[in-house]
Amino acid sequence: MKLDAVVVGAGPNGLAAAVALARAGRSVTVLEGADTIGGGTRTAELTVPGLRHDVCSAVHPFAVASPFLASLPLARHGLVWRHAEVELAHPLDDGSAGVMVRSLAETCAGLGRDGEAWRGLFGPLTRGFDQLADDVLGPVLRWPAHPVRMARFGLRAGLSATLLAGRFETPQARALFAGSAAHVFRPLNRPATASVGVMLTAAGHVHGWPVPEGGSAAITDALASLLAELGGTVVTGHRVRARSDLPAARVTLFDTGPEAVLEVYGDTLPARARRGFRRFRHGPAAYKVDLAVRGGVPWTNEAARRAGTVHVGGTLEEIATAEAAICAGEMPERPFVLVAQQSLADPSRVLRQPGGDIHPVWAYAHVPAGWAGPGEQVVLDQLERFAPGLRERVVATAVRSPADFAADNPNYVGGDIVGGANDLRQLVARPRLAADPYATGIPGVYLCSAATPPGAGVHGMCGYRAAQRALRRLAGGAG
Repeated sequence: MKLDAVVVGAGPNGLAAAVALARAGRSVTVLEGADTIGGGTRTAELTVPGLRHDVCSAVHPFAVASPFLASLPLARHGLVWRHAEVELAHPLDDGSAGVMVRSLAETCAGLGRDGEAWRGLFGPLTRGFDQLADDVLGPVLRWPAHPVRMARFGLRAGLSATLLAGRFETPQARALFAGSAAHVFRPLNRPATASVGVMLTAAGHVHGWPVPEGGSAAITDALASLLAELGGTVVTGHRVRARSDLPAARVTLFDTGPEAVLEVYGDTLPARARRGFRRFRHGPAAYKVDLAVRGGVPWTNEAARRAGTVHVGGTLEEIATAEAAICAGEMPERPFVLVAQQSLADPSRVLRQPGGDIHPVWAYAHVPAGWAGPGEQVVLDQLERFAPGLRERVVATAVRSPADFAADNPNYVGGDIVGGANDLRQLVARPRLAADPYATGIPGVYLCSAATPPGAGVHGMCGYRAAQRALRRLAGGAG
């Protein structure tokens, strides 16, 4: 019997698409090329036996803020969110730090004379944030359901990160915002680079920056469990390279980059779609270092020792210089590094030993696309800058270069873990300029990965929105 739907890829977007289809009563099978599901949300013992590290994604403000994921009974399927005492710390060389906690009022109080400016910027966005999230986590080129809230967001998001950070007087507040904005992987003086930082910060004040208990794999494990309950199936170890690798189905969705759709359908794609997918650009890369650290990281700043996430990169100006360099293909001496200390929120992640507890520490640096240099010492140097004595505590390390990322996951071209460059064109027209960004030009075939709106982040919204198009087609309507 022909399936209603086949989904290629069991990452969070692929599983979200499958769940949306199955909830509507449709038969669906997910095909995953790897031996395990999850894509960027896997968890594994990378350093010492018993210590679980997140393979790619680690901290998930958008997963909690996701309108679709929030609508699912994932807690019943084992997903539990845990919060550290401090959501985010951004240490500086003088021992101080910009600090964000979930409470907007407490954060503002900690920012001193920049507290009112922080409140004025983010306070209006936290009110009605969930309605805003539903609009922001979708295609840019559409009429929003909440135009006033979206306009308020757009006035901030459309600016460059450096210009918006100019509202603050202190290096702590400026750096705190710059670190969040740097998640966009673009030079921070470009238009719309404030967008990711604004959304991440607002999400942090409403939902926090939590981690899933047990590791990021808990998110996709819960989605897969729900899918099975709804009658859907997942097949691992089944890589799709040609149409003959696909079972018969009324619709097919790809949780992959556009390259996979080109590989499978080739010249059968309409010429315009083919050109658009070939022009799709990937961005800079990540170089990841997982650490097993006895006793945790000895940050100089006290708040950083309590923070689930730590941004390491120094001042706004230093981060802006480093991000401009990697986007130009140059490796900075001091790259921007993201650090997650999941065990501070989730004690189950600590490996208890007689000689001292061992903590998993997750860190990756922004590096140029395809960078092949030795990154472990560069990352450790940046961490030691704000946590002297760290090396003495490291029990074991595991590194993942851009080439390793690409080999492990075909979607991570050149080590690009965010599913495509976030330049202005691809922020607006992702993955190509089309009335329906999820359509491939072949009726019944859709793209549902982070290469589509709203882009990267474990939120499942790319999969959910593509599934809505597929459901309209299955119901006999347009799509």
